[in-house]
Amino acid sequence: MYPILAVLQHLDDAGAPSTEICYVGNASGIEAKLAARAGLPFEGISTASFHGASPWTVPRRLVGLARGTAQCLALMGDFRPQAVFATGGYVCAPAILAGWISRVPSLIYLPDLTPGWAVKLLGRLATRVAVSVDSSIDSFPPRKAVVTGYPVRRELFGTDKAACRRRLDLKEDQKTLLVLGGSQGAHTINLAVSRILEELLGLCQMVHLSGEQDFPWLLSRRDELPAALSQRYRVYPYLHEEMIFALGAADLAVARAGAATVGELPALGLPGILIPYPHAGRHQDLNAQYMVENQAAVKIDDHRLENGVLRQTILGLLKDDDRLAALAQGARRLARPDAASSVARLLHEISTAKRQSRAEGHGPTL
Repeated sequence: MYPILAVLQHLDDAGAPSTEICYVGNASGIEAKLAARAGLPFEGISTASFHGASPWTVPRRLVGLARGTAQCLALMGDFRPQAVFATGGYVCAPAILAGWISRVPSLIYLPDLTPGWAVKLLGRLATRVAVSVDSSIDSFPPRKAVVTGYPVRRELFGTDKAACRRRLDLKEDQKTLLVLGGSQGAHTINLAVSRILEELLGLCQMVHLSGEQDFPWLLSRRDELPAALSQRYRVYPYLHEEMIFALGAADLAVARAGAATVGELPALGLPGILIPYPHAGRHQDLNAQYMVENQAAVKIDDHRLENGVLRQTILGLLKDDDRLAALAQGARRLARPDAASSVARLLHEISTAKRQSRAEGHGPTL
């Protein structure tokens, strides 16, 4: 799954645009590495998930939640944030709880279409909730949620396909398929693509983000291909800064239906074949269905990958320029270029309301 981060945002007393940020997250999670790559301060805390927990493990998980909340309370005493920003999930629970106890206003951002139980509960404590689509508003108390869209990197809008292909040493005039499964890869997708690799490479060039675990055997698979095909196949365990070039180079993406994928494909107008991760509850399935209903993607269930449906769907789309163009147009209609600024503006509003309330002697408004 994509990393879920709690962010403490600090605005100076004069309301200057400079912002001091401290990321808070699982001490052993991928968020620590991502914050380090971005050069941002990071504080690791204890976290605890209750999803699918056995009854006898609940006390231990409650202790973990209490410990994480105490750590966030101590951090708030040192950092003195004007607002808490959290991107949903159980990892954000200690920061939201600590903010509520400390009477620091908080904003939760829901990246998926529907909230899990943690976000539903925490949404009652948060000052406001930002959501990606209109249908998510009804999951929260009246006037609590605001539609902002899904924030993505500004560079995704208006990418140059030919330039992106050059950056990855791809042919500029050949159709390009992107296969990705998130930071951990997607094993069932990797297996299904590997079985039809020769046929796919006879029709297009491919960028394949396999995840660390499957990368060695897929690299060996590439080395076994005929030279004319292997040079059309780029396989990587993961891409960081270069991810924008992989997305910008593609004519079609095969991916899980995580929130980031559903946010980024519209920004690029990139058609998708979405394969929801079957063990992610209903989140990814609903994300994919949203894209399908808006004619921006095709959905395939994970259990159907072995019966040739993926092969038929990929080859059919790559050979049908009109269908690809229609899906691309559907994706573009869902794009929200102003999403990041909308979230930032909402965060600034709740922080400003707190300062104004203090100045008037009424205490913070929650």
